[in-house]
Amino acid sequence: MRRVRAVAPPQEQDEEQLLRRVARGDRVAFEELYRRTSPWLAVRLRRRCADEQMVAEVMQETYLAVWRAAGSFTGSGSGTGGSAVGWLWTIAARRLVDAFRRRAHHAEPPPAAAPHPVAPAAEEEALLATVGGDVGDALGRLAPELRDVLRAMVLDGLSVRETAVVLGLPEGTVKTRARRARIAMREALA
Repeated sequence: MRRVRAVAPPQEQDEEQLLRRVARGDRVAFEELYRRTSPWLAVRLRRRCADEQMVAEVMQETYLAVWRAAGSFTGSGSGTGGSAVGWLWTIAARRLVDAFRRRAHHAEPPPAAAPHPVAPAAEEEALLATVGGDVGDALGRLAPELRDVLRAMVLDGLSVRETAVVLGLPEGTVKTRARRARIAMREALA
């Protein structure tokens, strides 16, 4: 008698399980992963790029890369990989950097950065709530330009060069802001 293993439907699986199914070519799992993650990913990309066409292209390139490379996701259970959503964001962030580089290569001036909202964004509130305590208070007191560099380099895991491209700043400015942010955080927590 052949033993059949019951598999939960995609709606009942977490993102890591969905990615494993995508790696096996499961289109239904891919559609569910896209349904869950694309709204969040689009918002996060729009906070870094005001050009809707570029955001749409980056989204398309990201999910194409996810479909092709899902098998390379090592997962959080292995001790070496991160979360599925973190892996997805890393792909998207790298694609956004590539898009900015392509635009710069074609000598088109980048669109003006999106104006900073007066009210804190949900992502900003979530960051401060997640960190919390003295560290959250210190982060909240940082100047927005320093916090943006910290977010890109520490939370998003971007290099100095990638942060410079995403934020539209010279690399030297990114390094200076990162140093100022570290000093301010150290003083606030001392």
